[in-house]
Amino acid sequence: MREEGLVTRGTQKIAWARAHMPIVGAIEEQLAREQPFRGMRIAISIHLEAKTARFVLALAAAGAEVAVTGSNPLSTQDDVVAALQAEGVPVSAKRGASPKEYWDGLMRTLETRPHLLLDDGGDLTALLHGEYAELGAEVIGICEETTTGVTRLHKLARTGKLRFPAVAVNEARMKYLFDNRYGTGQSTWDAIMRTTNLLVAGKTVLVAGYGWCGRGVAMRARGLGARVVVAEVDPVRAVEALMDGFIVQPLREAIQVADFLVTATGCRDVVTWEDLLAAKEGLILANAGHFDVEIDVRALRERAQWREVREGVEEFTLPNGKRVYLLAHGRLVNLAAGDGHPVEIMDISFALQALSLRWLSMEGRDLSPGVYPVPREIDEQVARMFLATRNVRIDYLTGEQKRYLGLD
Repeated sequence: MREEGLVTRGTQKIAWARAHMPIVGAIEEQLAREQPFRGMRIAISIHLEAKTARFVLALAAAGAEVAVTGSNPLSTQDDVVAALQAEGVPVSAKRGASPKEYWDGLMRTLETRPHLLLDDGGDLTALLHGEYAELGAEVIGICEETTTGVTRLHKLARTGKLRFPAVAVNEARMKYLFDNRYGTGQSTWDAIMRTTNLLVAGKTVLVAGYGWCGRGVAMRARGLGARVVVAEVDPVRAVEALMDGFIVQPLREAIQVADFLVTATGCRDVVTWEDLLAAKEGLILANAGHFDVEIDVRALRERAQWREVREGVEEFTLPNGKRVYLLAHGRLVNLAAGDGHPVEIMDISFALQALSLRWLSMEGRDLSPGVYPVPREIDEQVARMFLATRNVRIDYLTGEQKRYLGLD
């Protein structure tokens, strides 16, 4: 039987998120009247915490039959799962799921034969482009939440294998400018600090990757008083980091003096075993990328002596005698060791998702397979709704100005 205390805690978390997500609330009221998802099944793979649950309930209020699973075994919050299940939402996920349990959860979600998918990282999508293609027979379209998943979509599209229209929600301006930068920046350091209880001011922080997530992590580290070094492979981003006032160095050099290292690249093998052997004694390692492949965790477990020294903190003693510390098993630190992005940030992101799903439900059957941007009107609608929640007014172009600029 479900533990009632677990349901109560989860319900409280969802209520707190609801109180601080006015944009999703307004969209829910509109969609509840319109019922655009009536008769539609939506499969969702996403980080299962309170903001997500609030969003899922909004989709249900709009008529959808929603089935949910996690997109990371360590980001699922069991109390939130229990609260969603108490609301009648089918959820197949638990914190600390084994690889088999994780993939079983994805499969159970797809077995509903969905019309729409909301993916975070691309695992649901990958299954529908492999041996379980038949479960996608009724799919109208996909919305993808994060950089890693969008990268996988573009790869499928380039090779001609993408079977469905897919909206790259992560590429909307109201997503990457705020969720990726301010959301990842704040939540990453929140998780690192609560997990280690260590001072950041006066330390050296190495940020691997200066995309929008890396920008946010670097910006917040500087705000906390750290000396920030950026490692990059893109020369243009390296120039930007330099002009933003950060030190730019190769990772192998910077790791020798870094007290904290945060990866935010979306790529694999960013921090190799050889890099770790060159690390400063006591280095704290954290990953802010979607999958646990940015730091060579396997080599650490196979070649170093290790033990847990604090909840969420593993100590690895290397063959050269140095010690490094890995947070959250090398998984997405802000969700595996924290509550993820601030509520107001996810209010923006889930507003984009809700309106993009609605757009796909209406237009998806007429679209060819491919990766599509979030329609500009949706992006700007969410921006205006955000400003309205803060009582901020802006100017508008006059008809003469629009003609001058060649706008409709």
